[in-house]
Amino acid sequence: MQYVGIQTQIWRNNIKSIILLLMFPVIILATVWVFLAAVNYIVGTGVYDAEGNIVHNIDAALVNHYFIKVLPWVVGGVGLWFIIAYFGNVSMIEHSVGARPLSRKENPRVYNIVENLCISCGMKMPKLYIVDDPQLNAFASGINERTYAVTLTSGIISLLSDDELAGVVGHELTHIRNHDTKLLITSIVFVGIISTIMSLTVQFLYNSFWHIGGHSDDDDGKGNIAGIVAILAIGAVCCFIAYIFTLLTRFAISRKREYMADAGGAELTRNPLALASALEKISANPGLDNVKRADVAQLFICEPDKMSQGILGFMNSLFSTHPDTKKRIEVLRQF
Repeated sequence: MQYVGIQTQIWRNNIKSIILLLMFPVIILATVWVFLAAVNYIVGTGVYDAEGNIVHNIDAALVNHYFIKVLPWVVGGVGLWFIIAYFGNVSMIEHSVGARPLSRKENPRVYNIVENLCISCGMKMPKLYIVDDPQLNAFASGINERTYAVTLTSGIISLLSDDELAGVVGHELTHIRNHDTKLLITSIVFVGIISTIMSLTVQFLYNSFWHIGGHSDDDDGKGNIAGIVAILAIGAVCCFIAYIFTLLTRFAISRKREYMADAGGAELTRNPLALASALEKISANPGLDNVKRADVAQLFICEPDKMSQGILGFMNSLFSTHPDTKKRIEVLRQF
């Protein structure tokens, strides 16, 4: 594997973060325009051709008119949502995995390991969290020194030796140093926005179908509800397409970041075999199975077992940001 220095990796991740920050709003705005155009095409009055048939066309001027009218609301709403989620990311992520703060008094062993590694690489010590889970996993999160955090399961703390745990912590600290966490959280926030909008649209669509099925005896009422259902159906399709595009942007997050973090952990601890041993133990029993969101799971040092099973597991593997753990172990043993 080609060597890439830490400054080069930081620069690349900063560039990718900027690209993602630009790509996601473009996807959202493009989806809004396509939605308005589709509604205009289907619901519009249309014109009669020479044979007397109604031909539907997109009135681009009208679509652009409505697009400009809704643009401030879309930008303002998504922008506010992004700011709240972006700067509240640590509490949201820790809440989603059921984590709680870990104090020095509760576990001085972990604190000493983290503190010593931070001193050796000259970085400020991140916050520490623990998840009461007997299985093994760990992840780093945060966008700046105020929010950087390392989260460990109780299982990984109790089942790994000091050297193995130091290797895992070194891996997570490297993610922070390389600005991987900032890049991933940017992706998580925008994917969450799109998926939430899609879920709400589908829910409204389902409720509308239920109402049209028997709660309106009036033909005009049914016609109005049918029109609403048609618009919601268009919205659901547009949201689904946007969601696929947001998943595709995750390919911009190279799987090499895990190799880089492994290399950083090995360099910090000067013990690549300890990290290889830790990865073997973690991959045999990776925890945090209760977290169903693939966007949050991409933070973990190893993906939970349940995310690699069935059709959904196959889909997650296509968009996975983690390389195969066995390959990571092989690379570490070559150091």
